[in-house]
Amino acid sequence: MGRFDYCLNTSTIRSPGVSVLEYVDIAADAGYDGIEPWVEEIDAWVEAGGTLTQLRNHAAGRGIRIVNLIAFFEWAVPEKDRHARGLEEARRCFEMAQVLECPFVATAPKGIHDREVDLFSVARRFAELTEAVSDFSPKPLLEFWGVSRTLGTVGEALLVAAESGVRDARLLTDIFHMYKGSGHQHGMDYLDPGRLGLVHMNDYPADPSRTDIEDEHRVYPGDGEAPWDEIVASLERQEYRGMLSLELFNPAYWAEGPVTTARKGLARLRACVEDA
Repeated sequence: MGRFDYCLNTSTIRSPGVSVLEYVDIAADAGYDGIEPWVEEIDAWVEAGGTLTQLRNHAAGRGIRIVNLIAFFEWAVPEKDRHARGLEEARRCFEMAQVLECPFVATAPKGIHDREVDLFSVARRFAELTEAVSDFSPKPLLEFWGVSRTLGTVGEALLVAAESGVRDARLLTDIFHMYKGSGHQHGMDYLDPGRLGLVHMNDYPADPSRTDIEDEHRVYPGDGEAPWDEIVASLERQEYRGMLSLELFNPAYWAEGPVTTARKGLARLRACVEDA
């Protein structure tokens, strides 16, 4: 299992007054290999006088790879004006990722999550997005949300990728979102080697039910019901060599402080993967 590297999504250790630069230090001190910052955190850093170059160099100096940016531009909406603004914001995010030497930007179903939208039209807009940012090195990671009425499962993400015509399209998958959207993790078995770009790692309790469960109920890997033997076996079959990124939104963990949560989360995640 040593082939896996471990990443920290900064939502896991969200803490008022802590900058994205400090999140890098927390991740490095805890033993992670990478970090997934949110664009809003980076914007706050820059607004406070920091620069993207400082962030990039600091991360490199601490041995932390900036793996993926969490962004919420509306790339998939059918309304022309909103779609145009979404592509404009996308270019800003991809430009930011390029300066940070970050290989991916999350491409979530923001704006179509609360309604049903034809998936073939979403596929066309994913192709448009890919073309719109093609002059940057970072690539879009097609992300689904289990809470979303459109693009809510692995299966829907695979349809969008296949129908988009984007040959090197990669997916971002998430243990919680697979459970919330499908009730299982079997969708991962249909991903060919090289198709998965990143995995968000977390667990989910038996209570609340799948109908009622929300992001805030995510728990440390191993503290819930996720079938870790199946998940790791699927990653092995895919010959996955990317990051495993811990992404939680649990207020109880935030209250424990970012340092404690980062260390505890990595220990739980490693145990689940290495014991599977």
